[in-house]
Amino acid sequence: MLLSRICVFLLCFINCSFFKISWPHSISDFSLEGDYLLGGLFALHEIDQVTSIFTPETTECFRHSTSTSGYQMLQVMRFTVEEINNSTTLLPNVSLGYEIFDHCSNTKNFLSVLSFVSKNGSIKPKEKLNNYQPKVIALTGPYGSTRTITIAPLITMGLIPLVNYGASSYALSNKIQYPSFVRTVPSNKDLIEMIIHIIRWFGWNWVAFLGSQDSYSSDGLKLFNKYISNTGICLAYQEGLSLNANYRQTLKKIDVLNINVIVVFAVPQYAVNIIKTAIAENIRDKVWIASETWAMNQQLPREPGIGKIGTVIGITERLLSLPGFDKFIYKDRRTINGYSTESNVQSKNKTCNQVCDYCPLLTAEEIINENPSFSFAIYAAIYTIAHALHNVLQCDMNVCPKNPKAKPYMLMGEMKKLDFPLNGRQVKYDENYDPTISYAVVLWHTDVNLPQFEMVGTYDTYPETTFTIDNSLLPWLNNDSVPFSNCSVECKPGYSRKPEGFHSCCFTCKKCPRNSYVDYSRDPYTCFPCLESEWSDEGSTACKTRIVVYLESAEISSIIVMLSATCLIILLIAILCLFAYNFNTPVVKSAGGSMCLLMLMCLIMSSISVFFFFGKPTFVFCLLRNAIFAFFFTICISCLTVRSFQIICVFKMAAQFPKLHSLWVKHNGQWLFIAFSSFIHLISCVIWMTVSPDKPIADSWTFKDQIMLMCEMGNAITFTIVVFISWFLGLLCLIFSYMGRDLPKNYNEAKSITFSLILYYLSWIVYFTAYLSVKSKYIMLLNAMAQISSINGILFSYFITKSYIIIFQPQKNTAAYFQTSIQNYTQTISRT
Repeated sequence: MLLSRICVFLLCFINCSFFKISWPHSISDFSLEGDYLLGGLFALHEIDQVTSIFTPETTECFRHSTSTSGYQMLQVMRFTVEEINNSTTLLPNVSLGYEIFDHCSNTKNFLSVLSFVSKNGSIKPKEKLNNYQPKVIALTGPYGSTRTITIAPLITMGLIPLVNYGASSYALSNKIQYPSFVRTVPSNKDLIEMIIHIIRWFGWNWVAFLGSQDSYSSDGLKLFNKYISNTGICLAYQEGLSLNANYRQTLKKIDVLNINVIVVFAVPQYAVNIIKTAIAENIRDKVWIASETWAMNQQLPREPGIGKIGTVIGITERLLSLPGFDKFIYKDRRTINGYSTESNVQSKNKTCNQVCDYCPLLTAEEIINENPSFSFAIYAAIYTIAHALHNVLQCDMNVCPKNPKAKPYMLMGEMKKLDFPLNGRQVKYDENYDPTISYAVVLWHTDVNLPQFEMVGTYDTYPETTFTIDNSLLPWLNNDSVPFSNCSVECKPGYSRKPEGFHSCCFTCKKCPRNSYVDYSRDPYTCFPCLESEWSDEGSTACKTRIVVYLESAEISSIIVMLSATCLIILLIAILCLFAYNFNTPVVKSAGGSMCLLMLMCLIMSSISVFFFFGKPTFVFCLLRNAIFAFFFTICISCLTVRSFQIICVFKMAAQFPKLHSLWVKHNGQWLFIAFSSFIHLISCVIWMTVSPDKPIADSWTFKDQIMLMCEMGNAITFTIVVFISWFLGLLCLIFSYMGRDLPKNYNEAKSITFSLILYYLSWIVYFTAYLSVKSKYIMLLNAMAQISSINGILFSYFITKSYIIIFQPQKNTAAYFQTSIQNYTQTISRT
């Protein structure tokens, strides 16, 4: 195969270099004399099917199918050169000429390239750039990335500017491999980004990508796969087709997969085959996204039945019309018509790919109405060369010196600096010699006789990047609504995706549980937990901030309780002073004397603990609010218990157990009992506070929208021991009180003690019941009220009655009165 290609190359070059051909008039389409010569490569013929070559032969383009579009491109170059030559400011006093070849093949048209880079019919690869002057100073073309990549190394070897109008492969932006390649069309990278913009604009994510087996499509497919990552778009089907591929089977696969958006990123021959097969196979209601190569195709919109396949959206250059081009074509056709047809139809034995039999037969309307997608790109390419040459020659507004030392490589340095307006567009290049982008989104109207392309959107990168589509201009076939092309229906707000299958676009929806949310911009497949300070209901897309609640000091209920505690403390202090002042009176002595004063001081200390329930809980507050009350109130109960026991001893047990009574009195049994019980209770409180003390907690599980700041009760076992000691003492006190229910009235405290202890038990039973069944910040308020209630029970039933006697019934606070009560009790006992 390699030997065959070498033979073909040698035969082509010899044929063109040594045989002189006498061309008819129409050779003016291919060449023009000038001070500086430009090269042009245009596909006037297309090779639809590649056949194996078994014998060396040149590729004669005229033997293959014709391309009106390619001839139109050639005419755009001729028109541009004529316009520049007629300019009095761009290159005054300097004329541009051209040499154009029909580049119909991917790999077999080296003939034209060798002609461009030769000097007087010879090529000297080792000659220095300063000394080497090739035939052309720059060239444009060819059409297509594969053709360009094939010949570009030969052109760029001598740093000859290759200003291309139709090669968008991103690989050509590599300046290391292609140092003198410049293009006036955006690269595939920009085109793919534009296609992704369109897909995302309409919310599609289930798409197919069809291309051809060439550099243009393969490069586009690689970029498409790269750029759709992290966009939510899934490439459901992809294939690079050959001209002989089974297009029917490919489209059937796409239809079975329920793909409604098809990107056709291919050169026109392949796109035509795809669309015609879709019509023949009755593929309906799809969205076809056309790359710029066939977005303005003039023949496909006229195909019968194309309206049934769906909506065709194309991407093309914004500016397509060239002022004066129509006039130029009409003038050129009139000139050609002045010659006989026979003289214009060139003999088919001519070679070197400068033969175009059909070109003179085309009418002006056929040329003008052909696909104009690349017209401005060719126009800008020639003007780019002209402006670079203008700078190299150091032209002014009136004259350009004809400098024979101007070399092709000199133009490259100037091209990167170019920034000039051209027909309302700004022509400038980046560091890779790629142009600014000005795309248009066009909609095909196939329901009219002549093809119509309506601009419905734009994409520009100069002076800033903007993309927009007017949805009102898109009359979708399906009830005027945007076609659905998604693997799965989008989840409702608050539902996360659960992947199904290989593609991320295929999923089921799962409702996010309470206190979690789904953030589609972050990860639509995960229900993220809310922070502890936040909350959410089921199916949420965001978390809400919890309200922090605790028993505040400024609340009315808190103020009332604190005022009550304050009054209680004042009253207890007053009674303490009253009892201390009347310490030697019978009432105080019968109430317990010094033990009575101890009880009052313990009640005062117990009352102080109430104030630690209000405000934001802290470790100290949690530690003190119940520990102080539990310890001092238990001492008070132990005093009551001893006091009840003593009265029974005096009146009932002294006679029956005299020795036991004497020991109790001799060794101050009452104080020993109080000290012992207080010590035991102190130890239990210390263990409670040490092993698992009350500590502040943030309760975020009781209420979904609140964080309750409260104190944890601590270890259940140690807490139970503390409560048990207190309640056990209270039970003993009740038993002793009941035993002394028939004692003298002045000594009978059974009713008052029973009342106070029952109130004590009821208060804490109510509190513990509420604590176990209800969760609220007001549980802490109920705790404080239980403490106040317990203290008030002893205060009012035990101390207030005695204070009343001291203050308002002093006659009863005498020894005689108490002696009389004892005598009456003794007489009653003796009778019974």
